[in-house]
Amino acid sequence: MSQPSLLDRHALRQHVRHLRRALTEEQQVQAAALLAEHAVNFAPLANARHIALFLSVDGEINTRPLIAKLWQQKKQIYLPVLHPFAAGHLLFLRYTPETVLTPNKLRIPEPPLDIRALITLDQLDVMMVPLVAFDSSGQRLGMGGGFYDRTLQNWRQHRFLPVGVAHDCQQVEQLPTAAWDVPLPAVLTPSRLWQWE
Repeated sequence: MSQPSLLDRHALRQHVRHLRRALTEEQQVQAAALLAEHAVNFAPLANARHIALFLSVDGEINTRPLIAKLWQQKKQIYLPVLHPFAAGHLLFLRYTPETVLTPNKLRIPEPPLDIRALITLDQLDVMMVPLVAFDSSGQRLGMGGGFYDRTLQNWRQHRFLPVGVAHDCQQVEQLPTAAWDVPLPAVLTPSRLWQWE
């Protein structure tokens, strides 16, 4: 298969971001509620103690209702923080209802960098992963920064389960793939769970 042009990926990214931004507020609220409902009944999440999640931006499905449900179940939630020294890498820090969030350079709210709140990848049970688009074989198209591609590179070694989170409209037939792309074993949308492993 020929190497996909960056242009294809860029055009697809723009198209799907436009689709999810076009959802009405009502559709967004409904999608977030359905996602939270499905997610808490998904066995790996129901059995998990340490869960990495993300706060939604740019029309992404709102993860706050899900986070609230997981907190009620006494789960420990961690959010990604841009690594202060290793450019393009993420750290995951504990997020509680009391955590004060500050926007990072990408304007995404993150917890303060505190070594006591840090969790290593091998201590995580599940990592909920943002994406722009996914296809029917579990390939994921991210925002283009490569943060999650790097984080997911050795997920099997670290023994956490990566699960994509998306609106139904973010599913495409087939994504152009690149050598560094890491397919996901599962994706949760408001209407269903996709699993490939």
